[in-house]
Amino acid sequence: MPVKNRLAELQDEIATWRRDLHEHPEILFDTHRTSAMVAEKLQAFGCDEVVTGIGRTGVVGVIKGKSDTSGKVIGLRADMDALPIHEQTGLDYASKTDGAMHACGHDGHTAMLLGAAKYLAETRNFDGTAVVIFQPAEEGGGGGKEMCDDGMMDRWGIQEVYGMHNWPGLPVGDFAIRPGVFFAATDLFEIVLEGRGGHAAKPNETVDTTVLAAHAVLALQTIASRNAVPADPIVVSVTSFETSSNAFNVIPQRVTLKGTVRTMTPETRDLAETRMTEICNGICATFGGTADVTYTRNYPAMVNHPEQTEFASEVARSVSGVCQEEPITMGGEDFAFMLEERPGAYILVGNGDSASVHHPEYNFNDDAIPAGCSWWAEIVEKRMPAA
Repeated sequence: MPVKNRLAELQDEIATWRRDLHEHPEILFDTHRTSAMVAEKLQAFGCDEVVTGIGRTGVVGVIKGKSDTSGKVIGLRADMDALPIHEQTGLDYASKTDGAMHACGHDGHTAMLLGAAKYLAETRNFDGTAVVIFQPAEEGGGGGKEMCDDGMMDRWGIQEVYGMHNWPGLPVGDFAIRPGVFFAATDLFEIVLEGRGGHAAKPNETVDTTVLAAHAVLALQTIASRNAVPADPIVVSVTSFETSSNAFNVIPQRVTLKGTVRTMTPETRDLAETRMTEICNGICATFGGTADVTYTRNYPAMVNHPEQTEFASEVARSVSGVCQEEPITMGGEDFAFMLEERPGAYILVGNGDSASVHHPEYNFNDDAIPAGCSWWAEIVEKRMPAA
């Protein structure tokens, strides 16, 4: 079954929704306009139930098939939030909110799932129940966890859950996936190094925190190069280096380092946290300062379930003819929380030759809409075939 004709017919309408969302980006849990738009459309489509306020500002729609002899319930999830980036696309529908932008394509994900919901509510050609999940705060807020913590899976009896993300560099409408660990666990750290500030002309009278921090930045890389198993991926990135003074002639009393650690296994995650504290304390002991290390476990690794991944691949090949195996990515994805609660799979759909996600010139490719919508609709119709 290739792209569904009805969804191809709806492409322009869905693209109009997407561009409206693009013009009005909202960050983290502040998706009030977006959530209201989603709820309004789901109600207009004739969904059997529409509930707002799940995971603060999440929206859930329930669509019952023509029959329900199977008792199956399938969840389909899209994310709604934007990023704190100033858009530089020059599009006529560019963001109207300064400092906020749909730079990851969540406007496209939301619009595609709305398109699939409209089709499923029209046709209801399946035996069971489809639950469409619109999630806030994927970009660092853990909205997926919030929705799960609100009891979403049990409340609607969701048995399997499926998600999708657009992927620049993959041809438009093609798909890619992998079984098992797919996206990395994403942790955050903040290291406060305390020394003894003073005059830059008298370094002998100070404990120079800039020197401490410089050694720490370099030494933290040995977690990956000398501590972790070489075949086990890990990324340690110091992304912020802030001194308590920015004067030319002052050695600062304090330096704060911030960054992220990306890992694929629980063992390497534990190792990174332990070694980070040991390294910083060791360096400070050498030079006479102190370290306060705060390591925050954020999103877990996202793990696709084997059976559901194979099924998702089959559906993708039926839609576009192409579903390749994708390498692991060190990016994070809070759909991981949903996959910890229920079996399911997460797939990538091609966005073509576009700027990368999280870039100020990125834009979702509307030509991917028919394939993305069709995949979601086919997940429901093939997993719960009409009786």
